[in-house]
Amino acid sequence: MKVAFRTFGCQMNINDTEAMMGVLSKAGHEIAVSEEEADAVIVNTCAVRAKSEDKLYGKLGQLKAVKKRKGRLLVGVCGCVAEKNALELLTHKEVDFVFGTRAITRVDELLGRAESGERFIEMGDFIDELDSTTPRIRTSAHHAWITIIFGCNKFCSYCIVPYTRGREKSRNMDDILSEARELAVNGYREITYLGQNVDSYGKDLEDGSSLAKLIRETIEINGIERIWFLTSYPRDFSDELIDVIASSEKVSRAIHLPVQSGSNRILKDMNRGYTREYYLDLLGRVKNRIQGATLSTDLIIGFPGETEKEYEETVSLVKEVRFERVNLAMYSPREGTLSAKKMKDDVPQEVKTRRLNDLLAIQKHINREENEKYLNETIDVIGEGKVKGNGKIYGRTMNNKIVIYEAEADLIGQPVKIRIVRVSAGPLYGVIVK
Repeated sequence: MKVAFRTFGCQMNINDTEAMMGVLSKAGHEIAVSEEEADAVIVNTCAVRAKSEDKLYGKLGQLKAVKKRKGRLLVGVCGCVAEKNALELLTHKEVDFVFGTRAITRVDELLGRAESGERFIEMGDFIDELDSTTPRIRTSAHHAWITIIFGCNKFCSYCIVPYTRGREKSRNMDDILSEARELAVNGYREITYLGQNVDSYGKDLEDGSSLAKLIRETIEINGIERIWFLTSYPRDFSDELIDVIASSEKVSRAIHLPVQSGSNRILKDMNRGYTREYYLDLLGRVKNRIQGATLSTDLIIGFPGETEKEYEETVSLVKEVRFERVNLAMYSPREGTLSAKKMKDDVPQEVKTRRLNDLLAIQKHINREENEKYLNETIDVIGEGKVKGNGKIYGRTMNNKIVIYEAEADLIGQPVKIRIVRVSAGPLYGVIVK
């Protein structure tokens, strides 16, 4: 059977799709690029924001038309929206089966059930079956995602993830390292360790495992030149982890620490478990001990009850820290979360939009000023992919700056030295230094 995938959401969704493609390919199925040529389409979904969820329903509308035109097309839905809205999804006639975030290793079996005419929901927990022996079809030939911990125990008041991804469950460290070593043997230069809260890795194993220890072991793997990790949680970002990052040039200097708000009252209502002062102290330790560290963050604008003064506290935090990158999102209530149940979404949409746009403009100005320091500098870059339309390629520095330069496609995945000749608020532009 020819099976196509459409994936929305975070890197963990991408990694889940890679595993499902691997499982199906090993079972004899063919991975299709086009929905038109496919016998089945599996949509891997995200429910973090209402906008992400809307993408699924837009895609289902398209697949309904494809299904009607072709006469026969199996449609499966998995991921976070599947966990959240399983019963509702099966009311859509174009949907044949729905399965949860911890059932992805059973995708071949589920596809067979759907092919036999069964319409069903599968929410079983088979996540322990996902290990280093699981076949995967990677989306890159030089960089690989490795999920090391599933789920989240934090229960931030606005976040649906603990309900859609379940409780935290860490993989065995030896199994993770086995996967990383195999990737190195196969020519992968970069790996990113993934988790909804990657800093919690190992706590549930009770054998001394931790993200810091895992990274320390990974540093010793020949062939792995860069080690990244996402997503961190400020309360769990340890001094041991800071020291491990500082100890090796193999570990990324791009530190992503989502703060969500600059207001202590809002942080308390979000159930984040730290204050503005704690966060700033942590950033101070990171900058003091990790040479060349750059910082990025996530912010939610228009959380219930956010006053203009509390919004300005977020603005002042952004100006004080001068993040290299800020991911901004307007608050949207997620059904089942504490904020949706207990807090009124009372910041008007036009106020959310105005605050978001103002903060985007501030951050764009900071980005441009921070990028100026790279002008005429020569920096190390690993090529990542083609830039659409102009024949150039883009790559990343160790602190996650995007650099665009002219090069042949065979330099994708290869380290090069680039002299920066032009900057913007986004990418840097340069030429290869021979």
